[in-house]
Amino acid sequence: MENLLPFEKIERKILVRKDAETNEKYGCTPGERKTEEIINYGIVNIDKPKGPTSHQIADYVQKILHINKSGHSGTLDPNVVGLLPVALGRGTRIVQALLSAGKEYVGIMHLHKNVDEDKLRETIKENFIGKIMQMPPLKSSVKRQLRQRTVYYFDILEIDDQDILFKVGTEAGTYIRKLIHDLGQKLNCGAHMAELRRTKAGPFDESTLCTMQALTDAFYFWKGENNEKFLRKVIQPIENGINHLPKVWIFDSTVDSLSHGIDLKVPGTSKLNDNIAKDDIVAIMTLKDELVALGKAQITSKEMLGEKGIAVKTEKVFMVPGTYKTTKAL
Repeated sequence: MENLLPFEKIERKILVRKDAETNEKYGCTPGERKTEEIINYGIVNIDKPKGPTSHQIADYVQKILHINKSGHSGTLDPNVVGLLPVALGRGTRIVQALLSAGKEYVGIMHLHKNVDEDKLRETIKENFIGKIMQMPPLKSSVKRQLRQRTVYYFDILEIDDQDILFKVGTEAGTYIRKLIHDLGQKLNCGAHMAELRRTKAGPFDESTLCTMQALTDAFYFWKGENNEKFLRKVIQPIENGINHLPKVWIFDSTVDSLSHGIDLKVPGTSKLNDNIAKDDIVAIMTLKDELVALGKAQITSKEMLGEKGIAVKTEKVFMVPGTYKTTKAL
């Protein structure tokens, strides 16, 4: 069976607290937003090439789409390629939900001496899967102190003399170059990372990748030929960026209060995912599956099925106030 990151294994059930209908007069399903809106409120999954930094890629995307703001979901070194989701316009705050999500990489490590295959596999299994301690490299944006990270899987795909093709799934903030260096030290032979490609980041994988040139062409077809088909294919709804998070759906009458930053109380909840634990980051959704806000669960799923209390403390609001102009509020 193909290896999966932890959040990909979770099959969440939907628990109905109180069934409700949504009024079509307010909001719209994410797929029905106008092209003008998704350009400033969407995500494009860029296939980053070698050379530019992640920040430069986000800046290029901004210039291509003629928008004022963009943000990427986790730094890749200039020489590392692959998946780099870039959030657009007022959707840039979604990157915080992606920064902490698991990542997958495929790469080539070069061993400085020949090592027995069984020894290599056993060393990885015993020392580099599960909880590990890692010291960030000298060139890093974080304080250099030992910290614990989780390696979910570390598979050897192919061996060609001293070049090893591998696939690794890790907790966010794990330095792959340092992981390979530490493995080389443990093997008493030395090792370095020769090539690396990111293949998954949070809920995004390579199936939706878009090159910079494809994005440029798509924007031209829209502006130059009034053909929005290609642009709508490469720009995804902002909601795709929280597919890995548990969700709570709220009544139409609750939406406007939360769009002003009010915490979600239990009576405003229509349905929710099971297995939500206290302090989990939760996506608060409309009944049309629009993202209203991100917040921290104050109680469990079971407790949210009750009648009172604060269900989710609102932390980041995405819904524009006034989108749901209902008179009754909870």
